[in-house]
Amino acid sequence: MKKTLISASVASVLTLASFGALADGPDFYGRLELAVTNTDASSTLQSGTHNATAGESGTFLENNFSNVGVKGSEKIADGIEALYQMEFQVENTSSSGDTFKARNTYLGFKTAAGTVLVGRNDTVFKQSEGGVDLFGNTNADIDRLLGGQTRSADGVWYYSPKIADLFTINATYLFEDNNGADDNQYALSVTVGDKALKKDNFYAAAAYNKSISGLDAYRGVAQVKLGEFKLGGLYQHTEKATDSSVDGDSFFINLVYDLNGVNLKAEYGQDDAGFGKYFSSLRPQDEEGKPIGMQTDVDIQNIVLGADYRVSKSTLLFGHYAMYKGDFKFNGVKTDLADDNVFTVGVRYDF
Repeated sequence: MKKTLISASVASVLTLASFGALADGPDFYGRLELAVTNTDASSTLQSGTHNATAGESGTFLENNFSNVGVKGSEKIADGIEALYQMEFQVENTSSSGDTFKARNTYLGFKTAAGTVLVGRNDTVFKQSEGGVDLFGNTNADIDRLLGGQTRSADGVWYYSPKIADLFTINATYLFEDNNGADDNQYALSVTVGDKALKKDNFYAAAAYNKSISGLDAYRGVAQVKLGEFKLGGLYQHTEKATDSSVDGDSFFINLVYDLNGVNLKAEYGQDDAGFGKYFSSLRPQDEEGKPIGMQTDVDIQNIVLGADYRVSKSTLLFGHYAMYKGDFKFNGVKTDLADDNVFTVGVRYDF
């Protein structure tokens, strides 16, 4: 019986692999990414990291959103193409929680008038970051300081074709009834150039988020490639959707230098909004994770230094050091947040 089950499992995997080899068939793909991290305060570790408690130091094994998925497209009529993707995060560093978690999963259509997707996806506000998030999907992701980096379900996405061979207009709309909100929740963006900095040596975006994740926000993003250098920056203003007096500004500037295939990276950030993971992990809160008392005048600084090197087409080695520090007023009294010094080394394997 066991041999039969094993044979069936192997046959299923081989079938998926053969589908991926077909030019017009679905593409089966995945990523395994693991990192070893030493941290002073565990404030920026990936959610679900086993036995990590905010405020405590330690060395942990982190899963950086390892995933499996299938995606593809098919022409269904002249000028109409069906698009699909199903992607799931695979939890491989913790014995608790679900093994699989939903990621970007949608069905859509592409025509000369643009692309429409329905399902679960990163909002266009989040996508507007382009390639400026140098340490994305790690414990130094820009969402450690920024709010609005949201993957949402029960929504519709629209991406225009490139207008004047230069810019695109994009939108996300979440169905009001599915999300249990009284107000419309949507995001808009305009992007210029190429986020991969290959076709064009520049990228820029402006984006607006309305009520998604309970935030109203707008941002500007820019990145340019100059020889072996990439220079980027992001500015964002964020406020609580139900109380505009709870607001603040955040910004990042960063630099990448390609030294014979080794990408040397440096980033500096500031935040006085307090919607990122670093502050939300360390602020005073109740057992349900809700803030207590009056929390105002947030002031956070962040420095990240790192490098990565692609050993092969499928394998990437990386490491970084990240420093987070800041303070805020708690019930009118200036209070220091725990400093967090984070050292990480990891490996990524794509298939």
